[in-house]
Amino acid sequence: MEKDLMDILRCPEDKGRLRLDVDEEADDGEVLAGTLTCQECEHAYPIEDGIPNLLPPDLQAEIEEELEDAAG
Repeated sequence: MEKDLMDILRCPEDKGRLRLDVDEEADDGEVLAGTLTCQECEHAYPIEDGIPNLLPPDLQAEIEEELEDAAG
């Protein structure tokens, strides 16, 4: 994820500004892993392989539950 996206990204729940916490960064400055956290509702959105997952919390939980059920 490019850091300049922070100017336009907002929380999908309440449109609050997001705080970026970087865990891993490429040589060119791209964020490879980390977290975007809403400054209003405090929900955290993961960044994995440079891709922010901005699914709302209820959809994230639903998908995780379906994956667990499929795994057996």
